[in-house]
Amino acid sequence: MKTIPLVAKPISQINLAPGSVATFLNVSWQEFELILQELNSKRRSRIAYSNHTLEIMVPLPEHEIPRDLISDIVKVLLKATNQRFQPFGSTTFKRENSAGVEPDACFYIQNYQRMIGRRRLQPDDPPPDLAIEADVTSKTKLDAYEAIAVPELWIFDSGKLILYVLSDGKYEVSETSPLFPNLAIAQIVPAVVERAWQVGNLQALEELEAQIWA
Repeated sequence: MKTIPLVAKPISQINLAPGSVATFLNVSWQEFELILQELNSKRRSRIAYSNHTLEIMVPLPEHEIPRDLISDIVKVLLKATNQRFQPFGSTTFKRENSAGVEPDACFYIQNYQRMIGRRRLQPDDPPPDLAIEADVTSKTKLDAYEAIAVPELWIFDSGKLILYVLSDGKYEVSETSPLFPNLAIAQIVPAVVERAWQVGNLQALEELEAQIWA
């Protein structure tokens, strides 16, 4: 009997519908790097890689709207607390031979001056101080963020915000944000997101600013 070899289809040609997730097992670091090059920067999908497993996710509006809004909330709060920052969007962060992630949004705060004008990440660049993920179609890989050593990670899931703080290389759930120790972040962010579904992002942000400066 003649054996017909399987035809390998380039990942860039796989058509994923919004809201879908594709998982690839036993992916080497070299294969991961090649896949990133193949997908290129114009893609709509997001990737997460750790423990030789690659996930590719195509977001829904239900994911994109909270993502953008929470990023804007962070900007409002950073300005209100007189903290300078440099946003880095969904940049791909990697730790060679270990992990790769693309947060929904991220911010440099402690090292913001160092990252101003940076068009490409350098091997010795620090991780962002804060990363944000909106979990709708997939769940955030904590081990990938631990490998990259992002100090603070916010995950918005099902209307709730969970704050993770890195301690001895592992994340611990925290009631408060080290970046905003005097603000009830876990209550503020979900409330503003819920309000935005009712009145729109702009008005929700305006109401937040009015409350802060009242």
